[in-house]
Amino acid sequence: MLTAINDLLIEKMGPLGPLFAVAILGILLIAVTLPVMLKKQKDPYSKLKETSKPVAAARGFEKKSLRSSNRNDKLDKFANFLEPKTEEEMSSSRLKMTRAGYRGRDAVRKFHAIQFILGIVFLVIGVIYAIIASATGEITTTTLVLAVIAPGAIGYYLPRYWIERRIQTRQEEIQNGFPDALDMLLVCVEAGQSLDQGIIRVSKELKTGYPALAEEFEIVAQEIKAGKDKTSVLRAFAERSGVADVGSFVTVMIQSQTFGTSIAEALRIYAAEMRDKRVMRAEEAANKLPTKMTLGTMMFTVPPLLIILVGPSVYDMLQLFANFRP
Repeated sequence: MLTAINDLLIEKMGPLGPLFAVAILGILLIAVTLPVMLKKQKDPYSKLKETSKPVAAARGFEKKSLRSSNRNDKLDKFANFLEPKTEEEMSSSRLKMTRAGYRGRDAVRKFHAIQFILGIVFLVIGVIYAIIASATGEITTTTLVLAVIAPGAIGYYLPRYWIERRIQTRQEEIQNGFPDALDMLLVCVEAGQSLDQGIIRVSKELKTGYPALAEEFEIVAQEIKAGKDKTSVLRAFAERSGVADVGSFVTVMIQSQTFGTSIAEALRIYAAEMRDKRVMRAEEAANKLPTKMTLGTMMFTVPPLLIILVGPSVYDMLQLFANFRP
């Protein structure tokens, strides 16, 4: 019977028919298993562990959980294989999502869920394409395998690429707008406002031009209002942004607060340095431009010029050789 099924699959879908059948069966099993896992009843042993948590916490034996929220019950069912297993990996993932601008409690969980779903969806699309291609014509085994695996890999790594691009874009925006923010903060401090009031004012003024930087300053202002230590708030600001200029600014502010020096003077010197660095970055980009344009110039200018200059001579030589009689 198995031989007959194998022959039937090969006849209908080509040499890789059994492989396609196994892939389709696996996808169907996943589709059937997911609702079952979502509706799975809670284990009585888990209930007993939850009831014993207060006692363990009172005795100091409770293990710190990596999950900070239990609001999404459906995602909690998949937390064991959708999220990092160690606390270091979880902290790194949360920091990366925060730098990308996603600050929700379920940001890491949703990211891994989207990554998993896109991988499965693109894998299904690849399987469908491979079945259609093998049914309509001859196709090599390597092409079939790539047609199935490549879309799944693309779907899995697409969210990661999106996060990396978001982080890069936000860091560039923060870096470009930071000199202007320091100038405005210096004006506020010299006008008689405190550093906290100046940060609030700068966060409001930067919303139009640099929304990412304005959001970071607003978070700093809210944390200071909530009563957090200013040093820890500034260090968290530098860690969230991931920009070297912000880290240097935080170091200057902490040192100025520690040694009791003038914040306005420190801001004036550091703002001037940031403006000089922005000018230097612009000059560096301008100096790189001729080198980047060399390839385009060679590709799109030299060949047409050679055709115009040498083309007639080559044509005359070809005509001469064609009419040449020994």
